[in-house]
Amino acid sequence: MTLWRSQFQAALEKLAEISSAMDELDLKPPILVGGGAVELYTQGAVNTGDIDLVSTQQSALEAIMAKHGFIRPSGPGVATRGWIHPDLKLGFEVVGSRLLDGYADTSLLQMIEIEAHGTVAVISVEDLIADRMGQYASGAAQDMLGQAKALFTLSEGLDLHYMERRIREETAQTYGVQDLEDDA
Repeated sequence: MTLWRSQFQAALEKLAEISSAMDELDLKPPILVGGGAVELYTQGAVNTGDIDLVSTQQSALEAIMAKHGFIRPSGPGVATRGWIHPDLKLGFEVVGSRLLDGYADTSLLQMIEIEAHGTVAVISVEDLIADRMGQYASGAAQDMLGQAKALFTLSEGLDLHYMERRIREETAQTYGVQDLEDDA
């Protein structure tokens, strides 16, 4: 049973295949972060326009992506830093080499099985909420508060103590879990 829109489902399947290929080479697979992780956790209540990844093995990841049909657009007027697959309508981009600049607890990563394709490593909901709150607090992305609240409302079993600490770190002590609970 597919939980997500077909475009996102296809992107997750491709990511699972790429992750499996990295596993086979004894390389750490990429971690799904950003809007793609939000769409996954909200089961499509929030849609993304791209797939952001964190990888300590960017060169190897990009070589495997190329073997799986991804191309890097180039030429005049091309502004993307990422990769496109001709069959997918979502771009893939490596946005960093350390999960939230090393502040996230990687032992909390979620491993999501994508039926018949493999497993995808995903940032924890707690760290994703903290990231969204940090972007909101910066003033650069006001819509991130809505995403953080949607994730908070739709998630069960959150580690509130950890999440409080991470939100405080990401927002320079300005916000905390209470700011999510007020309207939840």
